[in-house]
Amino acid sequence: MRGFGLLLGAAILAAPVAASASEPAGADASEEIVVTARRSGAPMWTIGTRSGVVILVGEIAGVPKATPWRPERLEGATDRAQRVILGTKAKVSPGDILRLIFKGGGLTKLPKGRVAADYLDARQMKRLRALEARFGQDYARSNFLITAFDLLSKRLAFNKDTADDASDVVRKAARQSKIPTQPVGEVRGEDMLDNLFAAAPETHIPCLEAAMAAAEADGDVVIERGRAWTEFDVPAVMASPLEEALGRCWPWTNDSFGPELRQTWVGAIRDATGQPGVTLAVVPLRILAERDGVLDRLRAQGLPISGPAW
Repeated sequence: MRGFGLLLGAAILAAPVAASASEPAGADASEEIVVTARRSGAPMWTIGTRSGVVILVGEIAGVPKATPWRPERLEGATDRAQRVILGTKAKVSPGDILRLIFKGGGLTKLPKGRVAADYLDARQMKRLRALEARFGQDYARSNFLITAFDLLSKRLAFNKDTADDASDVVRKAARQSKIPTQPVGEVRGEDMLDNLFAAAPETHIPCLEAAMAAAEADGDVVIERGRAWTEFDVPAVMASPLEEALGRCWPWTNDSFGPELRQTWVGAIRDATGQPGVTLAVVPLRILAERDGVLDRLRAQGLPISGPAW
């Protein structure tokens, strides 16, 4: 249950809303903010408008300390922005938490009387058993989503010894400087839990396969992904077995939440282009740079996007 709690927490990024505004920046000030933000080491794109600029910071979860970036420079850019857009705000009630505590076993295990071999083919089972032997684990009864999370978070330890995520840096800086902050959207914890409880075991098999591929990959996929991110090599990040696994697991692949979240980001960024001054948005890199993702959709709308190739 502790592992699942971490999984659910990682899936929903809360973004508190601040109250006061700063003065719109002029053209020279906007350019200076962009330069400062780019020096942070996080990949980003800019959209120039008639009266300002929108900065899109491509975030990945779990940047290793071994591939450091310069978050203080992103803080400096945030301090001088007129507004900030962050991830989804979760509306979680005490009832949602109690439901997770008392019924969470139905999410962590396969249905009663069923085992992994009832769902996986011979090739998939061979790979799973090899990983069980390698890590000293028994995944026979585990929900495939939980098995995938165990492989990524415990065996690969992708979220251990990490630096601050970009959204955490920007959220803290915006709060301290009283920069108006808005979540890109809201989601009810009840809806997320309903969706997860209703998901059949088969729907998590692609997630499991991607997690197994990441665990089987040669080299240190965690460090390689982090290094590619700090070097603005977006295609390499997207091709990382670790990033691929994270992108193929719930909630990103859910038919309800995934497409809606992507379109919500497109709408929020499009709206920001009509605002004066600097808007800084921290967006998951995967939904920015994937095929038909946010960047592709914004470019299709004719917006002038500058930044690294994706």
